[in-house]
Amino acid sequence: MNERVFKAMSDGTRRKIIELLKEGPKTAGEIANHFSHAQPTISRHLNVLKNANLVVDQREGTYIIYRLNTTILQEWLAWLLEHFGGGDNAE
Repeated sequence: MNERVFKAMSDGTRRKIIELLKEGPKTAGEIANHFSHAQPTISRHLNVLKNANLVVDQREGTYIIYRLNTTILQEWLAWLLEHFGGGDNAE
């Protein structure tokens, strides 16, 4: 499993960004509106998520639209369940 995914998901702000993007694609400004952080801080969080391939971006006119990369999220969740899931070993 990619260590960058664990780093990205270890931060509460980045987890909140993931939750926001579950609702659908958003611009950086739309994401930033949900936080008290300055725009450059949100941009740094988005870059960490992009470097972990959890988020993809696409330029549309003057905006950059951020979307979840659901394939990586599914792989990460499958890995977590395989290694830490309740399964038959849960008490």
